[in-house]
Amino acid sequence: MNAERTPPFLRNAPERADVARELRAAHEALEQRRPDDATAALGRVLALDADNVAALHFLALQAVNAGRFDEALTMLEHAVTRDPDNLMLLKNLGVAYADAARLVPAEQTLSRAITLDAGFFIARLHLGGVLEELGREHDSLVQYFAAVTQAQTQGRWLSEASTAPAMRQLVLHAMNRIDAGRQKLFSDLLAPLVAAHGAAALARVKACVDVYLAGVAPQYVDPRQQPRFLYFPGLPTSAFFDRALFPWYAQLESNVDVIRAEMQAVLADTHGIEPFLIFESPEQASGYLAGEGAAPSWDAFFFYRHGERNDANCARCPHTAALIDALPLVRIREHAPEICFSFLTPGTHILPHRGVTNTRLVTHLPLVVPDDCAIVVGGESRVWREGECFTFDDTFEHEAWNRGTSTRAVMLIDCWNPHLSAVEREAVALVIAAIGDFNHAAGIVDT
Repeated sequence: MNAERTPPFLRNAPERADVARELRAAHEALEQRRPDDATAALGRVLALDADNVAALHFLALQAVNAGRFDEALTMLEHAVTRDPDNLMLLKNLGVAYADAARLVPAEQTLSRAITLDAGFFIARLHLGGVLEELGREHDSLVQYFAAVTQAQTQGRWLSEASTAPAMRQLVLHAMNRIDAGRQKLFSDLLAPLVAAHGAAALARVKACVDVYLAGVAPQYVDPRQQPRFLYFPGLPTSAFFDRALFPWYAQLESNVDVIRAEMQAVLADTHGIEPFLIFESPEQASGYLAGEGAAPSWDAFFFYRHGERNDANCARCPHTAALIDALPLVRIREHAPEICFSFLTPGTHILPHRGVTNTRLVTHLPLVVPDDCAIVVGGESRVWREGECFTFDDTFEHEAWNRGTSTRAVMLIDCWNPHLSAVEREAVALVIAAIGDFNHAAGIVDT
């Protein structure tokens, strides 16, 4: 018998013929819409085999539907002792505990199911309800958000048609809680800044949060600009930025020879150099890098990575590190800045891609530039000139290549968009860190 056509009661059925016969009878009764006969057959199964998980499971659900919670829990608990890693059993036991107002064991049981399968979004949905009943609003919000996000990633809960009728009310409740809860989360986060500086000073930040929470693409001033993560409306838009906006260029450009010398020492001893991006497969890499001849390579020597200072690398380049630490850096916990020596080997082409947010920009200080190297941002081409900084908005589609015969080296620096006020920068740092914390708690990887 094909496994996918095998009735649920017969999967992993015991060898005993009498038990198998009653399980088959129960299945046939259900197919013919004779639930009382199915219940009777499964009662006979338990008389023959008191540990039969299928019978215990079905009869327990019948007891739940009839409001006989003590009876249902006794059977479900016994079934779980026989099959402790059965996800549906755990989910249904957790729901039965919740129906019986036994919220603590409900939380424990549903949490175990999620521990066994982090993508079990139905269990997460019910856990969200239990945590809400326990008064743990933030934890409930996280579980609701994770459940809906995971389900929608799989094409579920996108509409009435993609949501099982029995789940619609709970899913709709979760979505309403998500909308209200996340609005409150960010409102509370920004409240001290609003109190200190006034609502007008934070108006663009509020608009930014509203765009993020809506989850839809806004109407961009320049359609070439499309951040993958966070769009801050109201900022002047351009692919490349006027040098006059960055007075700290002078600190870097006047020390370019020292920086270049430390970079060349790093190249002479390649310890600490790593891929700029980590790819899980050659296919994924092919979406970012192309090359002629040797395998394409985009490497980096990081001074800061995901907002964390690499003290060992900084110690190897003390003059460069001191210059970096004197700059007005973007500081967003676990996110920014990213600062490195960026190396592009001959023949490597960084394919068109976009950055995550227009609140931070990318500055390049070219150190070694062979012939036939260039970067294109939003359709505007720029050739690197050694010792001359420039800054661009990487939320415009951009690409770069080295068609020369030696490695191109630039110093790459995250910096704030200069059109943000000081209080807006503080607010953006809080918002992005809070989004990261929330997504991490929900098991969602940041963009």
